[in-house]
Amino acid sequence: MVALLFIAPVIQTIILGYVVRTDISHIPIEIVNLSRSPEATRLTHRLSSSPLFNVKSVSSQPVDAQEVFRQGRSKAVIIFRDSFKEKTSGVQPSPPFPEIQVLLDGSDANSSMIAAGYFYGLLRQYLTAQSRNMREEFNFEPRTVIRFNPSLDSIHTMGPAIVALLLTIITILLTGISLVREKEQQTLDTLLVSQLTPFQIFLGKTLPMAAVGLMEMTLGLGVVLLVFRLQPRGNLVYLFIAAIAFLFSLLSLGFLISLLSQSQQQALFFSWFTMLLFLMLSGLLTPVENIPPAFRWLAAINPLRYLISIIREIFLKGNGLSYFWSDIVIMGGLGLVASFFSLRVFRRSVIK
Repeated sequence: MVALLFIAPVIQTIILGYVVRTDISHIPIEIVNLSRSPEATRLTHRLSSSPLFNVKSVSSQPVDAQEVFRQGRSKAVIIFRDSFKEKTSGVQPSPPFPEIQVLLDGSDANSSMIAAGYFYGLLRQYLTAQSRNMREEFNFEPRTVIRFNPSLDSIHTMGPAIVALLLTIITILLTGISLVREKEQQTLDTLLVSQLTPFQIFLGKTLPMAAVGLMEMTLGLGVVLLVFRLQPRGNLVYLFIAAIAFLFSLLSLGFLISLLSQSQQQALFFSWFTMLLFLMLSGLLTPVENIPPAFRWLAAINPLRYLISIIREIFLKGNGLSYFWSDIVIMGGLGLVASFFSLRVFRRSVIK
């Protein structure tokens, strides 16, 4: 335990030092080039070569930006189009500079606004260089359209996500100390000599916590709906389905922590260590795309990340089950892996 007190802060500092950053890079965007202007092509090349952006696709045909955001493919869609209308008598020559429209995904307001600021900064630098070369000033009037959260009110993203965070804290803490308390009170031997199987003991310890978690989530959602007056655009039934898969993965992990701990202090320590990493790697405070590739696998096995993503899709985008069923499957898979190791460790302790 003493060694963990010194090792854990070092591990957290290294991981969170790479993850928790205010600067964002490799922002996923899509470009739609509907202009015949060579300036649009040059700007597309600049965006593709910039480390600030990760250009997912470049299209010469109109795309449904709302569907792009619903699927979570990009944070922004940048559209270049000619700022003139062709006359019926003939085609006008190519304009010197295209009209630019920036569409942002308001479900992740922070990343979207940073992406817009990066793009406008890149555009200003390009226009300044062109003005010096051509000795001509270009009028710069950005047109930004924000989908799903036009007011960029943070409560629309943070309110429901805080419910998920509180659900994580309560369930993992209660489950983490459940079996340890039996060890300290020396009542675990009574369970071990009974006719109950390890799986039945696992259900007896986790199902009550799951019921408590669902009730806490219902109360939290009630506060979000009644006090903050947030109206979900999607079906909340899908959220409870996702919450069941989330609780399965979280309670299995909490049960594993309880098995590996020798005292309630150790269980609380491991639970706090896990919750902090879950929070920082969830995409709630910093985008998942900003996590270095060496640590991105930690975000991939974080169930809180998937639940927060589903909450945003239901509350802001109004998406159905077809958009996030894979996230539910991943949370269920994480729960199966954690429960497998939990039962394996428990059976070994029974044999001993």
